[in-house]
Amino acid sequence: MSASTDPIADFLTRIRNAIQAAHETVDIPSSRLKNECARILAEQGYIDGFETEAANEEHPGDILRVRLKYTSDRRSAISGLKRVSRPGRRTYAGAGKVPKVQGGMGTAIMSTSSGVMTGHEARSAGVGGEVVAHVW
Repeated sequence: MSASTDPIADFLTRIRNAIQAAHETVDIPSSRLKNECARILAEQGYIDGFETEAANEEHPGDILRVRLKYTSDRRSAISGLKRVSRPGRRTYAGAGKVPKVQGGMGTAIMSTSSGVMTGHEARSAGVGGEVVAHVW
C-alpha cells in the first residue's frame, strides 16, 4: 500500500467508500488531525463514534476506527464530503470569511490557531484558519 501524499483526502475517501459499500465501520491510519476531524463528525452527528486502536504486530501505526451512522432506511447521515484545502493549494479563511456549507446545513471543518473546530465555532470564537473539509 502506497503512502498517500494527502492523508486527509485519504481519510475522507475511505469514509466515502465505506458508505458506498454500506459498511458499519472503517479503519483508517490514525493521526491527530484525523482524530480531531472524527471528533467533529461525531459531535455534529455525522458518525456514530470512533475509537483509536493502539499499534500492534498487525498494524505498525495506530488505527482510527470510525463507526458510520445510517438512518432506519439505510441512508447515510453523510451525503457529501469534500476536501477543500489540499497540499498543492491551501485554502485559508479569515475570521470574517468563514464559509457556510450548503447554506448552513453542512459543516466546515477548520484548523485554527485554537485547534480544530467547525466553521460555526470558528465564527463564534472570531478566529480564521485553514478550511480542511466540508461535510453535509
